Amino acid sequence: MEEVKLLGLWYSPFCHRVEWALKIKGVKCEFIEENLQNKSPLLLESNPIHKKIPVLIHNGKSICESMVIVEYIDETFEGPSILPKDSYDRAIARFWVKFFEDKGSAVGTSFFHKSEKAKEEVCEMLKILDNELKDKKFFVGDKFGYADIAANFLALWMGILEEATGIILVTKEKYPNFYAWRDEYINGNKEYLPSRDELLAFFKARFQAAATPPYSN
Repeated sequence: MEEVKLLGLWYSPFCHRVEWALKIKGVKCEFIEENLQNKSPLLLESNPIHKKIPVLIHNGKSICESMVIVEYIDETFEGPSILPKDSYDRAIARFWVKFFEDKGSAVGTSFFHKSEKAKEEVCEMLKILDNELKDKKFFVGDKFGYADIAANFLALWMGILEEATGIILVTKEKYPNFYAWRDEYINGNKEYLPSRDELLAFFKARFQAAATPPYSN
C-alpha cells in the first residue's frame, strides 16, 4: 500500500504543481495544510535545510522542491508521461522550467513589494513569452507536459494578483499571444486548477490586511 502525503498550502501554485502531477498519475495523497508562522515538526523534519513547502512524503521518504517532486512522481508512478520522452524535448522543457523559476520572484515582488524594477523584469519576460507562444498552445511539443505545469503561476496566479492589487501588467493589446494562451490554459485545465474565486478572495484579503495600519479601527 503506497503512503503518499503532501505538506503544503492550499493557495500555493507550487503545491498545486505537485497535486496536478499526482492527478495525472491517478495517485491519491493525504494533503496536510501547513502554517508558515508555526511550522509543523513534520515539515521541519522533512525539509530541514530550507524548511519550505511543498514536501512530498512517499513511503516515509521526503522529496522537496515542486518541480523536482513532479519529476519524481513521473518516474515513480505509472500513468501518462509528464516529461517528454525525447531527450532534446526534455532538455527544452527543463530550460523553460528554469526560466520560470528564475523569473518567478520578480512576479511576486511586482505585486507584494510594488517594485518598479521587478515590473520591468516581468515585462521583459512577458515579451519573451509572447513571442514564444505565437501559434503555440504548449511550450514543448504538441501536448501539455512538464514545462506547462511549471507555468501555472503565470497562467492563473498572476492574473489573480493583478486583480487583487489593481496592478495590471498583461493586456491583450500588449501581449496578445500570452493573453490568448493564458485564457486557453485556464479554460482547458479547470479540473487541475483551484477555484479562481477562492484564490482571489484570499489574496484580496491578504493585500487589504497588509495595507491596514495595525491599530486602525
